Amino acid sequence: MGRRFENKTAIVTGAGGGIGEAYARALAAEGASVVIAEIDDAGGRRVADSLDPTGAKAFFVRTDVSSASSAEAMVAAVVERFGGIDYLVNNAAIYKGMKIEPLLTMDWSYYERFMNINMNGALIVTRAAHQAMLGRGGAIVNQSSTAAWEGYNMYSIPKLAIHSITQVLARELGPQGIRVNAIAPGPVDTEATRTSVPEDIDFDSILKAMPIGRIGRPDEIAALLLFLLSDEASFITGQIYSVDGGQFMRV
Repeated sequence: MGRRFENKTAIVTGAGGGIGEAYARALAAEGASVVIAEIDDAGGRRVADSLDPTGAKAFFVRTDVSSASSAEAMVAAVVERFGGIDYLVNNAAIYKGMKIEPLLTMDWSYYERFMNINMNGALIVTRAAHQAMLGRGGAIVNQSSTAAWEGYNMYSIPKLAIHSITQVLARELGPQGIRVNAIAPGPVDTEATRTSVPEDIDFDSILKAMPIGRIGRPDEIAALLLFLLSDEASFITGQIYSVDGGQFMRV
């Protein structure tokens, strides 16, 4: 496809590993300057340094997406370094090592922290970044999950909310020239998936029941991200795209 994002700047939150890292690498491979907005210092620095140790085309900014001040400081650093923002990928979430407990007994402080990151984080970072995106014909992609349609545990709640946030923002930002879509991955082979699937879920049975009966790869999710951010998707906004091997088919 060439280098569709030459001279463009993209922020990827939660890009210190997993699908977020795949997003960052895919964007960098197509010419984008990539900002690793990540709360994990070690993971964020590792990815940024592997993309460009000079910092000229990639750099790490420690970011807590649940904090408006942290998001605003990250955006200010990006604008100072690159002059503006073309693309925002709201990927950060608590997934690896998340607590799986009933809603009725979940520690409330953990629940609030979880929702502030997994649900509010996408809106917090978008509010901080959208002014720096105006006039650049850019796009935003929010990270959902097929868990949004399962209603299985607490993880499902913010992912379903991301769908509404995506559509409302698409209406608000479309007139300003910014498109907003979401990606809902199914089972994807990441460290977080391998270590965070609850023991009472028969993962092998889930894969066998899917038309494409295997786990997905991060690069397969990244391929859709690149399309949705690119000018090839210039007439697409407010949509939720599953990349799940046929796990969920909805009419």
